[in-house]
Amino acid sequence: MTNQPHLKKLSTDLSHWEVTWRKLVCTQQSALDPAHDLLHFERVVASAKWLAALENANCEIVVPAAWLHDWVAIPKNDPRRSQASRLSSEAVQKLLTQMNYPDELIPAIGHAIESHSFSAGIETRTLEAQVVQDADRLDALGAIGIARCFSTAGTLGTPFYSLEDSFCKSREPDDAHFALDHFYKKLLKLPSTFKTESGRIEAQRRVTFMIGYLAQLEQELQCTPKSSKNI
Repeated sequence: MTNQPHLKKLSTDLSHWEVTWRKLVCTQQSALDPAHDLLHFERVVASAKWLAALENANCEIVVPAAWLHDWVAIPKNDPRRSQASRLSSEAVQKLLTQMNYPDELIPAIGHAIESHSFSAGIETRTLEAQVVQDADRLDALGAIGIARCFSTAGTLGTPFYSLEDSFCKSREPDDAHFALDHFYKKLLKLPSTFKTESGRIEAQRRVTFMIGYLAQLEQELQCTPKSSKNI
């Protein structure tokens, strides 16, 4: 992301609210999941602001949704994973009401949170929801996306790759058992799911980097003895 457009003037001063939301996120995020730590939230917020400015979306909806999008955290290998965004949406709407955030904005914030999740499969009905969804998906791509993918593998105890057809050339990707398979199962396909033009362009740029990384990794693994165990 090279260009930094200016945010339009808001009727709500978000600076005070952001201090509060950041503190709340600090109390909620787990130190055991580096892929969803405070730094993840800060990156998503930064991307959301950038996209909102480019797409002329309402930051009074986008920013709180970005800060609180994963308010209810459920591990990726938990069968309730697809419910996380709905539970987060419900909890955040109650939270913002208690905090006296403008009532007229809360339903749209709730929708942006509920529909951001890939696993939930909920259609984004507003520009603001599209911006938040794209911002969150950008964090799964590029250099940071690679880092997060392997960090999650470490958290779940998943091997980095399979010795047999490591790059899924003749088998279906199985990202429940191999981290590298997640590239082929989901990550490399993400740009086609982006809703904003600005997000789609940035997503494709990051995927191009990931494809280069995979090519380099394949070269390195050609030197790995096939008798070795999964790494």
